[in-house]
Parts: sequence; C-alpha cells; structure tokens
Amino acid sequence: MADDPYKILGVARDATPEAIKKAYRALARKHHPDLNPDKPEAEARFKAASTANELLSDPEKRARFDRGEINADGQEQAPAGGGFGGGFTGGSPGSYRRHAEADQGERYSQNIDPEMYDDLLADLFQAHGRRAGRRPPGPRPGADEHYRLDVPFHDAVLGATVPLTLPDGRTLSVKIPPGVVTGQVLRLRGQGGPGRQGGPAGDAMIELAVADHALFRRDGFDLHLDLPVTLKEAVLGGPVQVPTPAGPLRVTLPAASDTGRVIRLRGRGVAAHASRPAGDLLLTLRVVIGQPDAALEAFLRDWTPEAPLDPRAGMEAAA
Repeated sequence: MADDPYKILGVARDATPEAIKKAYRALARKHHPDLNPDKPEAEARFKAASTANELLSDPEKRARFDRGEINADGQEQAPAGGGFGGGFTGGSPGSYRRHAEADQGERYSQNIDPEMYDDLLADLFQAHGRRAGRRPPGPRPGADEHYRLDVPFHDAVLGATVPLTLPDGRTLSVKIPPGVVTGQVLRLRGQGGPGRQGGPAGDAMIELAVADHALFRRDGFDLHLDLPVTLKEAVLGGPVQVPTPAGPLRVTLPAASDTGRVIRLRGRGVAAHASRPAGDLLLTLRVVIGQPDAALEAFLRDWTPEAPLDPRAGMEAAA
C-alpha cells in the first residue's frame, strides 16, 4: 500500500488545492525520469508523487481518504469501526486499484497540466543544452487561460463593462460589446498565465453565455416584442408606452391596427458597434379583449356595421 499522500507531497492535511498543486509540481519537476536518467529512485519518487496528487487533487477521493473509506492507493477499505458502510456489496479489491501498468510515456505524462508540461520541456532543453554545450532556450509566452462569463440580456444588447473574478482572486474588467452571442469568446491580452524566462503573459479567453429575456426575442441585431393592446387602442390608435432595452418609449399606434400588425422602431434593437448600425425593434400587436363591460356588450348587440367583415372568408377544410 502507498504511503500517506500528504507526507509524500509534504503538505498538511488541511492544505489548500493550490498548495497541493504547487507541492506536486515541485516534486514532479525534481524527480521526473527524463531529467534523472539511470536513477530508479527518482522514478519511484515521481510515481509516488503522481499517485498522491491524483488522490488529493480530486475533492471526492480526498474526502473519502480523509474519512478512511479508501486507502492511499484508492482502494476501498473498511472504516475504523469495522465493516463496509454505505451499502457496499463487496467485490475484488483489484477492481478499485488504479491501473499502474500503462506504458512508460503515458505513465510519465499523466496528471501533468499544460503549464507544468511546458516547465518540464524547458528543464529538458536546459539539461540537454548543458550536456551539448548550448545555451538554454529563450523567453516563452505564458499559457492562455479559459473562463466562462454569464452575460445579462441587456448587457449583450447595449454593451457594458462587467467584472470577472478569477480563481486567484484577481478581478478583470471585461468590456462586452453590443451584439455578442452565446459561445463568443473575448480575448484579454496579457491576462493569462505568466511567461517563462521573461516571456510575455498569456491571454485570458472569456467564453460568453448570454441569458434569455422574458419579453424580447433576438434575431440577429433586431429585437422582437409581442405588444398587447386594448380593443380601443387597436381601433382608434393613439399613444402607448412600449418597453425597450434602453427604457420605456412612447409610441403612437395607427388606427385600425389588427392583431399581428408589425410596427418597426428603427434603431431600437441591438446597439450600434464599430461599422455596424443599430438594429430595429419590431412590435407585433396582440389585441386583448379582456372582460367586456356592460356598455360594450350592449353596443355590440345593437351594432350593425356598414361594411360587414367575414374574417374567415376563404377558409375551407381540406378535401
């Protein structure tokens, strides 16, 4: 059975994930077999550190190890009180053992994050350069770091600057241009991983997820809104207040506006950006009768239109 993973990495049992990662990276770079040829003890320490990191970097495995449910190899074991809890029904211990007989290249590369892999390559080049009498490689840029940012609908339509707090505690100001869509990626240059040997920092890649809206529907840079109107407003027309992303707007409806009529408000859609003009807001009228009062009902009973309309003219069931 493997030794205590906390002792192998040299960290306290309450160590943070960042402290565990830092300790593992230091040990992996020190004992990697490619940097220590013909030193089997270095390979053994590298493998032990990789096994310990695999367990402690997984929150669920770490918690189970701390509770005594699995050992340092990741195998199920009886709790201190004896017996297996949680409904365990048995099985071969080997079925829980981490596969340790992968080929040599796979074994050396597992659990190495891209940034650490770059560091290992730099160490290998430096070691090779020393043996061959050459100078070590020059500056190298840092790795790009990827994040996801939820964007409110109004910010995507009008544009905004929103804060993004990173895992390391830094806060970036992300400028959201009007017209962004879900899946679009913004690049913040120089806000990624640090460069090595004086190289520039990498970039922060911000993937956007734009929220839907309860009223507005977006079609390219145009917006659509179903606008309820009363029978009187539809027949007589007149001013009504309309919601827009930039705030309420007073709009005059034309008389005799039937349900389904579309009114275009130019420039009231997605805000303009660079060489692109602003989109439009298209209002689709929906006549709402509601509960008619007695006067309206009496009027309609006695009313005979001068030009009767049959709204269902031409509608015939298919033969």
